[in-house]
Amino acid sequence: MEDTTQQADGPLTDVLVVDLTRALAGPQAAMMLGDLGARVIKVESPTGDDTRAWGPPWAGDADGETGRGRDSTYFMAANRNKESIVLDLKEADDLDLLTQLLRRADVLLENFRIGVLDRIGLTEEGLHAINPRLVIGRITGFGHDGPEAHRAGYDQIAQGEGGLMSVTGVDLPTKVGVPVADLAAGMNLAYGVVAALYERERTGRGRVVRTSLLASVVGLHAFQGTRWTIAGEVPGLSGSHHPAIAPYGLFRTATAPVQVAVGSEGIWRSFAVAVGLDPDDVRFRTNRERVATGPELIEAIERIFATAPAEHWLDLLLAAGVPAGKVRSVDDVYDWAQTRSQGLLMELTHPTYGDLVVPGSPLRFDDQPHSGGRSRNDPPPLLDEHGAALRAWLADQ
Repeated sequence: MEDTTQQADGPLTDVLVVDLTRALAGPQAAMMLGDLGARVIKVESPTGDDTRAWGPPWAGDADGETGRGRDSTYFMAANRNKESIVLDLKEADDLDLLTQLLRRADVLLENFRIGVLDRIGLTEEGLHAINPRLVIGRITGFGHDGPEAHRAGYDQIAQGEGGLMSVTGVDLPTKVGVPVADLAAGMNLAYGVVAALYERERTGRGRVVRTSLLASVVGLHAFQGTRWTIAGEVPGLSGSHHPAIAPYGLFRTATAPVQVAVGSEGIWRSFAVAVGLDPDDVRFRTNRERVATGPELIEAIERIFATAPAEHWLDLLLAAGVPAGKVRSVDDVYDWAQTRSQGLLMELTHPTYGDLVVPGSPLRFDDQPHSGGRSRNDPPPLLDEHGAALRAWLADQ
C-alpha cells in the first residue's frame, strides 16, 4: 500500500486534518482543504459515512456492497483527496487511536449534534489540553447556542427555515436544485479554518471556528436581506426575474428560453436598440421605471423574441455587447469547451471503480492550473481503505 504519510504538495502542505464529519457540509469543507494540499484523514463509523448509501445512482458494480465495492455518486462528490479509517468511538481502543491522531493534527472538523463529543470526553477544553495548537471547526444545523440549538440540521429544512425558499420559485416556495445550505456551510467553515491557521502562526494556539446551515443560508441573503433590514420590504418569490433590476431574467423565444442581464443604463440602450425597442420609451427609460413596469416590459420583450429562435437572439445580443446566455443541462455543461478549458472536470483512477470523472475544484493556482492547487488528486476512499496503514503509522510514531 502507498505510504499514507506522503501527501500531495499544495498551499496547505504539512497541514493534517482529522475529519469526523459526515453527510455533506463537513465533508465539503474537508475536501476543500484536501484540494489545497492538506492531508485529510476521514474517520468513519463501522457503517461508514451516511452518503455512501445515498443512491442510486451508484459508482461501480451494482452487485457490490455499499462501502465495499459500491458507493453512491453522491459520496463521490465530496470526498476526494482523503484517507479513510474506521473507528468506533464507543470503544476505548479506537477512542485512544483518535486521541493519537488529534495530538498530531492541525485541524479537527466535526458536525455531530451538540454534546456528542463532550459525552466521550472530547470537550473543547479537553481537545485543547490534548493539542493546544488544534484548530477546531464545528458545523451545526441552527447554531451551537440559542433556543433551537438542539435541532438536527438538514439542507432542505435549512433552506426553508433560513428564508431562501421564500424568495425562490414561481407559484410555491422552491428549494435550490443543489444542497446550497450544506455547500455554503462547508465553504464558510473551510475559509474560517484557513483564517484560524494563519492566526495560529502569530498566537501559537488554535481556536474554535463555528458555522451552521442557518448562518450560511442567512449569509446568502445579500440584497434580499437588506431589502428587509434597511427598506422594510419583505421579499417574495422571485421566479426567473430579478426584483431590483430590469430586464434581468429568463425570456421565452420561438424555441428555447434565453437569459438577459441588463445591469446598467448603457446596456439598456444597447439592448433596446438591438431588439427594436425604444430606449427612451417613458415606461422603460430608467431601471426604476422598468422595475415598476416589469410585467409590461417582459411581455414586450417576449413578443419580439417570439419571432425568432433562441440562437438568433443570443448571437444578436452578444454582438451588441449585452450579457446573454442559454440555460444548459448538466450534461451540456460538462461537454462545453469552456468548462473543460477551466479545468472543471477532474479525472481520477479509483482502485475499485476504475477511471472516474468528477467536478473539479473551482480554484486555479498558477503552477497547478487544473487541480485546485494540489500536485496530485486522489479518488474518494473505500471504507477503511487506509485503516491498516494509518494504524501502522501511529504505532511507529
